[in-house]
Amino acid sequence: MRRLLRKPVRLVPLGFLAVILVGTGLLMLPWATSQQRYTPFVTALFTSTSAVSVTGMTVTDTPNYWNGFGLTMIMVLTQLGGLGILTGASLVILAVSRQLGLRNRLLVQAETAEFGFGDVRRLLLRIAATVFVTEALMTAVIAARLFLAYDYRPGRALWSAVFHSVQAFNNGGFTLYSDSLIAFSRDGWVALPLSIGGIIGGLGFPALFEAVREWRQPARWTVATKLTVWGSLALIVFGVTYLLLVEWRNPFTIGTYDVPGKVLASFAQIALSRTGGFDVVNVGRLTDESYAMLVGLMFVGGGSASTAGGIKVSTFFLLGFAIWAELRGEPDTTIRHRRVASASQRQALTVALLSVALVAGGTVGLIALTSDVSFSAALFEVTSAFSTTGLTVGVSGQLSPPGQYMLAALMYVGRVGPLTLGSAIALNTRRRLYRYPEEQPIVG
Repeated sequence: MRRLLRKPVRLVPLGFLAVILVGTGLLMLPWATSQQRYTPFVTALFTSTSAVSVTGMTVTDTPNYWNGFGLTMIMVLTQLGGLGILTGASLVILAVSRQLGLRNRLLVQAETAEFGFGDVRRLLLRIAATVFVTEALMTAVIAARLFLAYDYRPGRALWSAVFHSVQAFNNGGFTLYSDSLIAFSRDGWVALPLSIGGIIGGLGFPALFEAVREWRQPARWTVATKLTVWGSLALIVFGVTYLLLVEWRNPFTIGTYDVPGKVLASFAQIALSRTGGFDVVNVGRLTDESYAMLVGLMFVGGGSASTAGGIKVSTFFLLGFAIWAELRGEPDTTIRHRRVASASQRQALTVALLSVALVAGGTVGLIALTSDVSFSAALFEVTSAFSTTGLTVGVSGQLSPPGQYMLAALMYVGRVGPLTLGSAIALNTRRRLYRYPEEQPIVG
């Protein structure tokens, strides 16, 4: 135990695994389902993994299969998963900064401005306050809307608002409606709070805290915050514009909406599909061009130390700057007058290539396990599981148990893998007192 406590990188995946197994046991109980019967192990494990990894992918019709106890357990598991990700990632950053040398510790602190060397308690309190205050505000707005405009009883309105607020902020995708959020796609009082909550939860607290503190002077933000905030904004603008252009006349998605409805539905879908798994439009009826775009956005994901999955926005744009510098023949990769350390570039490349390998291998494996699934559908499902997004084209519920086990494993690896890998790489950084002779292999 002492060894584990000295290595928090190992504690994070073990902690998530323990919560998943406890959740699986509770969801298997007969009083968790509407039919009052035992849930098969694979179904309970898949649902628990999806909730704890804040994915939202399902193999059942959530509102009809689970009763109040089961839905409450799913919400609690999602909240625990979200808080665990945020606090776990923050504590790992603190632990990594302490175990590096003094020079590297100062560099880490400069890049994660909020994380000092002795403010763990203050950090955790700020994280908890941000989570619960944001969810409370979302709940208040949505509950009032459901009560006043949809004639929901007060208790039902509050329950629905709390459940979906927790799911949105933690970037989960479970809903209390069989058609997800399609019924609210043109209701700004419901779609916008959920979208904004999903964006905040997907930014990550290092970037969020610094952006709020220095909101008057964005030029003073660290490189990590600039990449996360401006990169997320760029991806949202690109995704909304692309979806509007491609789906404008599609009668099965937004083709029948008026112009404000098209814009609102497209914004909410992109905001909640980059990291969360809500259907604001009928995802199963999107065009192939939209599927390709969503696969890319899901793979990139959200910000570091956030509830979002994927390779992370900062990783994606850092690689983009590195490629641009190489094409221009620059000796260094620079971002806003700051030179990016070569170690950070290697770490970004490692995370991206390993993630590509996992998605490619998972796609091939899913096709092998399920003979009647197409390549595009398998790629979409695997990317959604690995990036902990939760969107689906209807394949997950039709998979055999081996296929469901594989997607559950991808959700778990996609949730804890990048954090563990990135931290392990940082902790394994060492300085050599010598360098070997240099050679330049032929590339291309």
